[in-house]
Amino acid sequence: MLVTGTGVVSPLGNGTDVFWKNLIAGVSGAGPITRFDTANYSTRFACEVKGFSTEGVIDRKDAKRMDRFVQFAVVAAHEAIRGAGLDLETLDRRRIGVIVGSGIGGMETFEEQHSQLVHKGPGRVSPFFIPMMIVDMAAGQISIQFGLQGPNFATVSACASGAHAIGEALRLLRAGDADVILAGGSEATITPMALAGFGSARALSTRNDEPQRASRPFDAGRDGFVIGEGAAMLVLETEDHARRRGATPICELLGYGASGDAYHMTAPCVDGEGAARAMRRALDDARLPVDQLQYVNAHGTSTPAGDPAEVAAIKSVFGDHARRLAVSSTKSMTGHLLGAAGGIEAVATALTIARGIVPPTINLEQLDPTCDLDFVPLQARTQRVTAALSNSFGFGGHNVTLALRAAT
Repeated sequence: MLVTGTGVVSPLGNGTDVFWKNLIAGVSGAGPITRFDTANYSTRFACEVKGFSTEGVIDRKDAKRMDRFVQFAVVAAHEAIRGAGLDLETLDRRRIGVIVGSGIGGMETFEEQHSQLVHKGPGRVSPFFIPMMIVDMAAGQISIQFGLQGPNFATVSACASGAHAIGEALRLLRAGDADVILAGGSEATITPMALAGFGSARALSTRNDEPQRASRPFDAGRDGFVIGEGAAMLVLETEDHARRRGATPICELLGYGASGDAYHMTAPCVDGEGAARAMRRALDDARLPVDQLQYVNAHGTSTPAGDPAEVAAIKSVFGDHARRLAVSSTKSMTGHLLGAAGGIEAVATALTIARGIVPPTINLEQLDPTCDLDFVPLQARTQRVTAALSNSFGFGGHNVTLALRAAT
């Protein structure tokens, strides 16, 4: 299946080109949290989306009835549709689907309306509370806003949600259930409750004095992930459909692998066995031999347990070829977008293939001895990439790998 369009709302900028420019420049999206008072929090920084606007995309009245994560998704979808050159007036919208993953959904709306309930009583809870909060509403609102009547649903698998959405879109397209599917992820959980919860779980970095250096995957000094927010959508379509309308593909989505650790609520298997199975399944699905891969966009969250487990998985799958792979974590710049991570990292991987530049892993100053691969430290690298993997792993032991290849 061909990737013909992308849309991005991110801490590195809104719009695919701005996002990519800052990604390959090694820009960090981290900074002090501006959306609420963090004085009593152990972590006081995040990768926030800046300068976001729904103007010209969503009617003001409609926007007020959408949680922030839904707004992100609709705006990203709008860019992806335009970038793909989809003329919705001439296409059969019954054959265009939408799948959007989110780990948590309308967290901001939930917190705001819970405060209304506690302080003002049940009569003051908004009648739009439920439809603003539920995870499926990003896909639902994209469908409504653009009149897309094909398969429409959400995937929820923590930090693998966006990648699951893209993988399931691949399956539906193969099955003939649609000609085009908009797929990706969206998340907006830089909120008081979410920050407190992740902080209490000791999952977040507490490097408050230097937030731009806090996300440091594979570095010996890493101390947790940096929470981020945003959305990324891809237009996926069958080759026949894309060729008929004269679309220019960005790359090809070739394989999808998924697995479960069956191990622990939050910790990965130490040997990365579940992650390795997802990678093998994606390669098998794509019919790609390991020696044809040049790049892996790592899940690489900057956590003490997660990074070495992923390295172990990569070594298990690729054997000696692991030493010849470029492996980088774009979370070093974007932070961890949770349910949107799989979407934005699939976009990054697609652009790596299309534009021949491998994004760096910034802040990698002292390599963890257990993480001994080529992580493209500090600076982007010009390199021809014809095939790559994008990894996404979530709390609960959810593993997803996507395999992408240059369009032929």
